This record gives sequence, structure tokens and C-alpha cells, in this order.
Amino acid sequence: MKQIYTLVAVSIFTASPVFSQESGTTLMERGARLFLEGIMREVEPAMKDLKGLGDTLQPALRDFVREMGPALGEILEKIEDFSSYHPPVMLPNGDIIMRKKTPKEMENPDGETET
Repeated sequence: MKQIYTLVAVSIFTASPVFSQESGTTLMERGARLFLEGIMREVEPAMKDLKGLGDTLQPALRDFVREMGPALGEILEKIEDFSSYHPPVMLPNGDIIMRKKTPKEMENPDGETET
């Protein structure tokens, strides 16, 4: 009886490398590949939807960049460091104001001034 257990144990240990290296890959590699393939199958419909959305938005984005690009470039030339400005504020009439920080506000990065 012990001989049968020994024979089974030896055959399992000697055969396990053969099972784990199907076509030159380990079980971990094969499992990872199957896992990633499953994720890709799940994500594929969403990716197709995103591609369709991108195809729809592309002409509008091109028009926006063509029209607004020069104006944004001029603003970026005038504003050297965005950290020296407060966040923009929109007024009720639609105007947008960007206030520059005072030297005292620039010293204190939290934006709080001592009184």
C-alpha cells in the first residue's frame, strides 16, 4: 500500500512541471493571460462607445482649438505663473475676474493673511 502512495506522489511531482508548462508558459502566465483577455472582453463595448464619442467630438474640438487657440495663447503669454493668481471668479453678468495675489498672500501659501 505504501508503494502505491509513493508511486502516486512521485508521479504527481514529476508530472506537475509538464502540466504547468503548456506551450512554454507557466500556469501563472497562462492565468494572467486568461484574466487579461477576460477584462478586455468586458471592456471592449465601452471602448467602442468611447471611440464613437471621440469621432463625434473631434470636429467640434478642432473648431474650438482653431478659434480659441490664439486667444488662449495670448492669455498664457500674459500670465507667467498661475500660482500668483487667485482662482477665477465669475460675476453675475458673466464677466470672469482673475485677481493677482498680493505680495503678502504670495508669502503665505495657504492664502490666509495675518491680521
